[in-house]
Amino acid sequence: MTPVELSRTVLHAVRRAVDEGELSVTVPERAVVAPPGPGGCGDYATNVALQLAAAAGQPPQRVAEILRARLLDEERFTDVVVTGPGFLNFSLRGTASADLVEEVLRRGSRYGHATTGFSGTAVRISCPAEVRAVVVADAVSRVARSQGDYVRVECEGRPAPEWQSVLGADVTTRGPRIADTYVRVAPVPAPADPLPLGRDAGRWALLHPAAHDRPRIPGDHLVQREGNPLFRVRYAHARTRALLRNAADLGFHPEPGPVSEADALTALIGDHPRVLAATATHHTPDRLARHLLAVADAAMPLLPAVLPLGEEKPSAAHRARLALAEAAGTVLAGGLSLLGIDAPDHL
Repeated sequence: MTPVELSRTVLHAVRRAVDEGELSVTVPERAVVAPPGPGGCGDYATNVALQLAAAAGQPPQRVAEILRARLLDEERFTDVVVTGPGFLNFSLRGTASADLVEEVLRRGSRYGHATTGFSGTAVRISCPAEVRAVVVADAVSRVARSQGDYVRVECEGRPAPEWQSVLGADVTTRGPRIADTYVRVAPVPAPADPLPLGRDAGRWALLHPAAHDRPRIPGDHLVQREGNPLFRVRYAHARTRALLRNAADLGFHPEPGPVSEADALTALIGDHPRVLAATATHHTPDRLARHLLAVADAAMPLLPAVLPLGEEKPSAAHRARLALAEAAGTVLAGGLSLLGIDAPDHL
């Protein structure tokens, strides 16, 4: 339910209350809805009861309760709560699509990849013999292949052999010699040698910044704390794997279903194929890196509610949250793989 649809639903409740004689007011043209403020709850809130109270000759909380009684009939709400002086707070029924989660779990790390094999588009990528350019060209080629492109990678010079062994950057020429699209990858060079960071942190340090931004080396890419974006992505993935192990120990498994508290995460998972396609089209692996960070940050608030607490028995809600968490972990692992970075199950 969009804010516009929610506004219309609130106005319909006002109109019903007027028609049934519980309120004597002029129905306003619109009801303002927004995320709840301090002291509020749920997904959205409106101050329409405060707006109507003077004309109705009743306290705002009474007006809010009159409207709440009618809004509770709306199937798209899981709850409507009155807070403060008379704010109506709405918790929306989950828009998490079981079909989406099922698709992610079915396709695994290939979720978002082309489903029809190679598209026939031939792409030739060239890059200077500079470590960041080589790593970016390698990541661009990985994502482009995931979208069904034939890719030929060429380096304008001889890349250092240690780049292959430490950073895993493969610029071995392959693919068709005649290309439909020619791409030259030449990001701002790395200010220092990234090899001491190792493969995973080194690649992230070079790929996460936009091509026109200078990467931070050494930066904090090896520090296991929230300020390190790579740690947040890999930690979120490891948490999803741990939850699957913990749930199996408790005797329950993921089952896709609605998850009302994770609409933002579901939207990001659903957006993953578009992000991969855009990354391939615009040759911007930083776009994929930022997307993975957004998925990780959206997943973390969900994870504490996945397992039952105390004597609580696993319910359909727990199984649905577990399935969504697994889908998020799948997207994180698949995306990191396309960037050439490992996603360990234990961290």
